[in-house]
Amino acid sequence: MLRTSAPVRVLDGRDLDEVLALLDRDPVADVFVASRIELAGLSESRLGAQVWGYGERGSLEALCYSGANLVPVQAGPDAVRGFADRARRQGRRCSSIVGASDAVLPLWDVLRPHWGPARDLRDAQPLMALSGPPAVEPDPGVRRVRPDEIEVLLPACVAMFTEEIGVSPMAGDGGGLYRSRVRELIAHGRAYARIEDGRVLFKAEVGAATRRVCQVQGVWVDPALRGRGLSLGGTAAVVELSRREVAPVVSLYVNDFNHAARRAYARVGFTEVGLFTSVLF
Repeated sequence: MLRTSAPVRVLDGRDLDEVLALLDRDPVADVFVASRIELAGLSESRLGAQVWGYGERGSLEALCYSGANLVPVQAGPDAVRGFADRARRQGRRCSSIVGASDAVLPLWDVLRPHWGPARDLRDAQPLMALSGPPAVEPDPGVRRVRPDEIEVLLPACVAMFTEEIGVSPMAGDGGGLYRSRVRELIAHGRAYARIEDGRVLFKAEVGAATRRVCQVQGVWVDPALRGRGLSLGGTAAVVELSRREVAPVVSLYVNDFNHAARRAYARVGFTEVGLFTSVLF
């Protein structure tokens, strides 16, 4: 039986100010959770997730977002044990555990015997950020994707997701939820691409954003065109556009074994600011 020195509880609107202050400690690492809570608050019905807190009201030490993803935030060893105990008793409802490696790895160590083997463990994913202009020339052909171009963009998004995650986002419900998500990103002006003659050459999206930080995801180049430098100019363009239109700091995280991508992001001007881990089910 796991023992904790402070209670783990479901947070509500009364905890909002404390939660936002805690998330503000590391706005780059915690942009995903912060973006969701800034938009929807702590109501489970609006957020589509519970937020667990470690510590009494007035002395909140850590939190854990529990939805489609399980995301520990500012969680030290005691908080990790408390969150692991609650997650174990609840049973797995998430498709991934993701966040800072120093919290996710010990959390997974406790949960692994109860939740079974993961489909994939990506234990070292450098978190990178850029707070100034890109260091290479942006590709002028990269622009916001228009709402009427969803059918052009969607196959590239599916190809990227399948290549990166190892499963198709079109499985299960036939892709309805994934299509809605892509449509939502386009509608909010957070899908960028270079499109020529109805063909996506490069694309990326801003998947999470606060007023201070945005996180780029889904960077993809048509496989037939890889090795020609499209990712450099394309990523630089996304940085330039998102810094102007979304938030002044741009972040992303990348698999440690993807040496080509890491080199490209470094050339664009990104520096490593942390380390993430993802456990995929």
